Amino acid sequence: MADVPGRAGPRTLPRARPDPEAEGVPVLRELDRDECERLLRRGTFGRVVLVSPRGPEIVPVNYTVVGAVVVVRTTPDGTLVRYGADRAIAFEVDVVDDAQWQGWSVVARGVGVLVTDPPAGLDRAWLRPWADGDRAVELHLPWTELTGRQVGAAWDGADALWSRRTAR
Repeated sequence: MADVPGRAGPRTLPRARPDPEAEGVPVLRELDRDECERLLRRGTFGRVVLVSPRGPEIVPVNYTVVGAVVVVRTTPDGTLVRYGADRAIAFEVDVVDDAQWQGWSVVARGVGVLVTDPPAGLDRAWLRPWADGDRAVELHLPWTELTGRQVGAAWDGADALWSRRTAR
């Protein structure tokens, strides 16, 4: 690391806050399904994980949740459509506070569904794409598995989201 321009060497980790449960070391815990869903619904930005001929791909996206489905608007000929539709994919959203040694991650897994003619009447205000281009189709992920982990205690993971929506 010392020979990387702009880096003097490895950084010292911040001093851990005292945590009586773990003698100063943050506690790692599994999140239950309800907590995973609450955090997933409050977020706005995550990552779709899929496999292409080049290997694993991680695609950052903005998203919304409708029912038990993660919804992403995308281009008709992009990576998400080519390698995410009708295939097993995952979606991950997280928050990390490295200064406080705390964070959480939620992963939804299922089979991607391409929707070329999105249903009318759905509130699409949350689906406005952040990226430019023709994003007229949607990739839906009706999750069959929802898991999560949190490190650190005594904090609300949803409040730590950089951008968040009110729970729906």
